Amino acid sequence: MERKAYDTDCNDLEWEFTAPYLTLMNEDAPQRTYDLREVFNGLRWLVRAGAAWRLLPHDLPPWSVVYQQTQRWIRAGVFDAMNHDLRRLLRLWEDRNENPTAAIIDSRTLQSTPTSGWRAGFDGAKRRNGSRVHLLVDTLGHLLALHVTAANEDERAQVEALCAAAQAAAEASLELVYADQGYTGPRAAAAAAAHGLELEIVKLTEAKKGFVLLPRRWVVERTIGWAARFRRLARDYEGLAATLQGLHYAAFGILFTKRLVRLAA
Repeated sequence: MERKAYDTDCNDLEWEFTAPYLTLMNEDAPQRTYDLREVFNGLRWLVRAGAAWRLLPHDLPPWSVVYQQTQRWIRAGVFDAMNHDLRRLLRLWEDRNENPTAAIIDSRTLQSTPTSGWRAGFDGAKRRNGSRVHLLVDTLGHLLALHVTAANEDERAQVEALCAAAQAAAEASLELVYADQGYTGPRAAAAAAAHGLELEIVKLTEAKKGFVLLPRRWVVERTIGWAARFRRLARDYEGLAATLQGLHYAAFGILFTKRLVRLAA
């Protein structure tokens, strides 16, 4: 009997784009017991629903199979590669150069859980104990670089690593990075300059009243809002920072694949 369909299942067009990235061995390999598309649907359900691995519906492949395959995908960097190609395709669709010249940097703090608490740090600004996800996106909001630290790690200390990763992803086309006032100071500016980037701080207006839409800065905030659609990313439920990072790339890969298919339909 066929299983019921879930809202999180990928359709045929999405799978046609995604399958080449996820197929780490032949589809007919003797050790493959479960259909790869069903395993991916299990991961899609988990990151969207936010449930524990062991709570995967029984008509999807066993949770252990989905978990182990997800770890293989993360280690192989398939979601990183998927986001890289999606960014280029979506930029071309918007009549932009496939590699950006400007980007925006920011971070989000996730509350820790008993699973991730051993590597958590305290974010004094947000008064929260957890992990910090550092993002660098292009001016359309697509990922260029992302990594995870404890929440007490200084944002400015992450600029160099993010700029290096972003320049590698953009083939050294970046010239300018917008940031908020948390990135002020010569240390962050020098770290960006080391990779050929000018760091421009977008400041709040002095007479602020209510919500203020900051130039360029709103783009990365929107990307952070997109991540909030995936309940697994609402808190840090992962034992390893690498898994949390990988699930962010997976979530954005799912989101941007949907967008590409919708535009191409």
